[in-house]
Parts: sequence; structure tokens; C-alpha cells
Amino acid sequence: MSDNPLDSNFEKKNEFLIGIDSDGCAFDSMEIKHKECFIPNFINYFGLQPISKYAREAAEFTNLYSKWRGANRFISYTLALDLLEERPEVISRNVKIPKLQGVRDWIDRETKLGNPTLAAEVEKTNDPDLALALKWSLAVNEMIADMVHDVPPYPNVRESLIKLDPVADMIVCSATPNEALNKEWEEHDIAQYVDAICGQEAGSKKETLGQAKACGYDSDKVLMIGDAPGDMKAAEAVGALFYPINPGAEEASWERFIGEACDKFLNGEFAGEYQQKIISEFDSYLPELPPWKR
Repeated sequence: MSDNPLDSNFEKKNEFLIGIDSDGCAFDSMEIKHKECFIPNFINYFGLQPISKYAREAAEFTNLYSKWRGANRFISYTLALDLLEERPEVISRNVKIPKLQGVRDWIDRETKLGNPTLAAEVEKTNDPDLALALKWSLAVNEMIADMVHDVPPYPNVRESLIKLDPVADMIVCSATPNEALNKEWEEHDIAQYVDAICGQEAGSKKETLGQAKACGYDSDKVLMIGDAPGDMKAAEAVGALFYPINPGAEEASWERFIGEACDKFLNGEFAGEYQQKIISEFDSYLPELPPWKR
């Protein structure tokens, strides 16, 4: 059975299609997941205890406070390792940073970067890097399942979904595992408004949005809503429009969406000058260089 709900459950019903990211976009769940679940396990499983302060700073930067925000976990945490490897304070402590070359090679050849494909690869190759990454990822999921609950969607998310429900087909398009997505959207009774919930097992955001768009939507009637540059790149790659949820100003972004941007999209007034203005604003929110390099 496919892990991708678009393979069997999705069909075009309306002329508009909207993809919505989940963590950090629809839900204020990025901080608790990374700071309380991902990063403690990152330090523990990859032997970063001697430099835990710097490991935490690197992982928070790549996952929360930079242009890499919102990337798949295996990509963003190998980026954190790269930052650690070149940081002077880490070098001076003679701490060996794991290269995880097996994980990097897997990232290069696989698009569905989730635990099921990783587990299959571990079984096939017996690669120790992949096995370690799987243990870490499973531990993260277990901690998230135990800790992350009662985190509501941002104000105006539900209201936006209700407003769009009669006129648009909507999908969740996320790098979060399917199980966590379904739990969070069901917990807050908003899964009823979307036609498919697609997490990391379904493929990259570009693949998911592109597969849905291929069901027969015009490019100017497809919109991706996201909080990360990766969401914007996914939209651009498939010829869709993009509405940003600005990190740190999420509530204002959703207020603008329901009060202004949503109607512009439905009325064909979103593309061009309006979209460029809000994307330029979005681009100013996230740096490319970490604080210790500036």
C-alpha cells in the first residue's frame, strides 16, 4: 500500500488548488519539536555531548532561524554537522564530528526521505551511518508522539480553511512524517477541510505539489502556503504561486492571508507585483549566515 494519499484518494473537484505546509506554517510546533525532541537526540545519538552548546546553536540555526528552515530532517541535521565541523570553538576542542557519508549518499539518490525508505535501505546495505540515523529518527518520532500535543493551529488558519473549502481543493504538503501530520490535523479537527495529508513518505514537497497540480489545474490557480524558502522553491519548481508565512510574524501573516491575499488569489490578482512584494518581505526574515560567521 502506498504511503502517498495522492496515489488513490485525490481527485480534482474545484478549479483552485492550495498546498499548505504544517509545522511552523499552520501550527506553532517548530520550536517545541526541534528544541525538545530533535536536538536532545541529535546530541545524544551523534556523540556531540562535549560540544552540546554549539550543536544546539547549529541545529537551531539550520532548522529554525535560517534559509534552510523547514528542510527535511536528514538534510537539515547533516547541514548542522557541516557547520559544527568548521566552527573554531569545535575544532579547538578536538571533537570528531560524524561525517555520516552513508546518509549523505542516501540523500543524493532518494527523494522519499523518510523512515520507511531509510529502514529498507538499512536492511539492504547494513550501512552503520544509515542505521544510526534511523535510530535517531525513530527516537525523535517517539519523543514527539509523547510530548507534542495540544498545540493549536495559528489564529486564522481554521478560518482560512473554512473560507476556501467551498472553492478550492487543499492538501497538506509537508516534510513531517505522515503519522504525526494526521494526528495533529485530526486532533484540532481541521483534517476535514483538506483532501489529502502528504508527509515525507509521499515524497518531497516539489513532488507532492507537482503530482497534485498535474491533476489538471492551471498554474495561476495553484498556491503553496509555507514558512520556509524550501516551500517557495517547491512552488516555483512546479509553476505555482507562493504565499509566505513569515517566521516570527505568523499571526500577522495569516491575518493578511484571510483578509487580503486569499481574495487576490481567487480573483486572479495575486501573481506579479503583489506576490513579489510579499516574497521580498519574506526573504528579509531569514539569514543565510549563522550569527557566529557574521
